[in-house]
Amino acid sequence: MKYEEIIKELKSGIYQPVYFLQGDEGYFLDKISDFIAENVLEASERDFNQTILYGKDVSIQDIISAAKRYPMMSQYQVVIVKEAQHLSRTIDQLEAYVTNPLASTILVFNYKYKTIDKRKKIGKLLAKNTVFYTAEKIKDYKLADWIVGFCKSQGLQIKPKASHLMGEYLGNDLSKIANTIEKLKVILSGETVIDENVIQKNVGISKDFNMFELSNALAEKNVYKSNFIVNHFAQNPKNYPFPVTLIALYNYYTKLMKYHYYAPNSSENELARILGIHGYFLKDYRVAAGNYSKAKLARIFGYLKDYDLRSKGVGNVSISDGELLKELVFKILH
Repeated sequence: MKYEEIIKELKSGIYQPVYFLQGDEGYFLDKISDFIAENVLEASERDFNQTILYGKDVSIQDIISAAKRYPMMSQYQVVIVKEAQHLSRTIDQLEAYVTNPLASTILVFNYKYKTIDKRKKIGKLLAKNTVFYTAEKIKDYKLADWIVGFCKSQGLQIKPKASHLMGEYLGNDLSKIANTIEKLKVILSGETVIDENVIQKNVGISKDFNMFELSNALAEKNVYKSNFIVNHFAQNPKNYPFPVTLIALYNYYTKLMKYHYYAPNSSENELARILGIHGYFLKDYRVAAGNYSKAKLARIFGYLKDYDLRSKGVGNVSISDGELLKELVFKILH
């Protein structure tokens, strides 16, 4: 089942005996587990009928024993096993219970950062007899859309550039992003639009000095703006480490090279997916493609490799990372 389908059933009061939640994106697993913990039972019923266990502290037999108890003065009892991935070596001991679970128990496994092999017997049983959900990490090119959608669910609107900045700064850690947006909702106090100024003021991301702005300046071959940003990076090496900047530049120019090869025969949606970006930013890549030929990009990849080695001391014993960055950007622009 999909995340949205599971939440919809739960909101409708449709409960299943066993939920097996697995995968790399802990945010969705926690949201389902928390919804069950907070909504299935009334507050007065939880003391006797809700049990939270931790995989590293219990055995499968402990869990089965808890699951086989009957609820007290309630239709259901809830047993939630957090950090269930610690039980991976003995998870096949669940076979008998999963085949014939107690209908009055809602048993939830939060099996985070791992997945069960569905080719094995226990995997087949779990896939067949439980609400079996695998949460995968959000792809980078879908992250901005997810941020926009989450903001909408909170009654907020976020500008495309602001969503890009947030994704760049926080990465695809959905829990961190969601917490940040929820805090912004409180801070905005009735306002509904999140723009770059809100991000800069409240999240600590500079709207002027970041990789997004540097990439745009380089794309336009704006020498003044590029040097302005690079000088700031050089003066603040702890906030803008040279290795991180190199990786970001490599990723940017890799996408630009892909643009050259795929743009002539791809729709905008296909192109955005291939590049791993929001479609809103395709116009920026169109400008950059006009300023950087494939031959120039090939030379830039050579510069990036050279300066990566120099930053590690190969052929360089005294030049700082800041000066290396300035040299690199000069070569890219000229």
